Amino acid sequence: MTEPRDKSGEETERGLSQRIGVHSGAKAGGASAVEDAPRFERAEREAIFGLDGVTVSYGPKPAVRGVSFDIAENEITALIGPSGCGKSTLIRCLNRMNDLIPSARVEGSVLYHGQDLYAREVDAVEVRKRIGMVFQKPNPFPKSIYDNIAFGPRVLGMKGNMDEIVERALKQGALWDEVKDRLKSNAFGMSGGQQQRLCIARCLAVSPDVILMDEPCSALDPISTGKIEDLMMELKQEISIVIVTHNMQQAARVSDRTAYFTVELDDDEHRSGRVVEFDETEKIFTNPSDSRTEAYVTGKVG
Repeated sequence: MTEPRDKSGEETERGLSQRIGVHSGAKAGGASAVEDAPRFERAEREAIFGLDGVTVSYGPKPAVRGVSFDIAENEITALIGPSGCGKSTLIRCLNRMNDLIPSARVEGSVLYHGQDLYAREVDAVEVRKRIGMVFQKPNPFPKSIYDNIAFGPRVLGMKGNMDEIVERALKQGALWDEVKDRLKSNAFGMSGGQQQRLCIARCLAVSPDVILMDEPCSALDPISTGKIEDLMMELKQEISIVIVTHNMQQAARVSDRTAYFTVELDDDEHRSGRVVEFDETEKIFTNPSDSRTEAYVTGKVG
């Protein structure tokens, strides 16, 4: 879930720090960036995330290393690449989900509106209230459709008419017309595509700043996938979206920027993910700068 965003003025570091709270125990390893990691510069829009030398390890070996690029506000950023290249691992760094894994260690710098997400004073729980996440498999609560949407606002003590909050979120999630006559029905009675849109609407109910999507359409039919893609295009007018996808056509259709990850082997044959290229999506798919990117997007490797 995410905390309601104050859109009345510009975000200050102090104000942001106060809202994301006091941290109870970070696992970040500081700004020990990988020296040879490529840095992909861009400045067309204000960056909502700034990644610098981000390396994530499970135990002694890194799962993904040396990630350095900025993610812009009000854009859809896609992470593509073969299985095991660290896409999901990286996206979980953006709302500190990796903190829940005892062996996980994050090194480098992850900035959110200029604030270090892994600073000691930052509370990871508060971070997750501002930066929502939608997973590969829909995970509605065992409650009614209405109570799924109302859960977050109730926990956060949001003021306002709950019926209006629920209706607004379901409309934003492109689901209202399909469920308005059965709001008290159990969410498990919905189709897979409807459940996924319900999970998106559940995030939207608390006015998130960012939504992270980890393979949100991989188990859905083409019609449901199309509805979610249309929804993403509408939502980026108000929020920022980062999506992990194996579907290159989907990345090409919906994203503004794309990062291509690959898998590398070290001397001990350990696999770790690495960013090869990060650029405008059109360039990635039509005129990539790296031959490895071209080989992947054209289907020569994968």
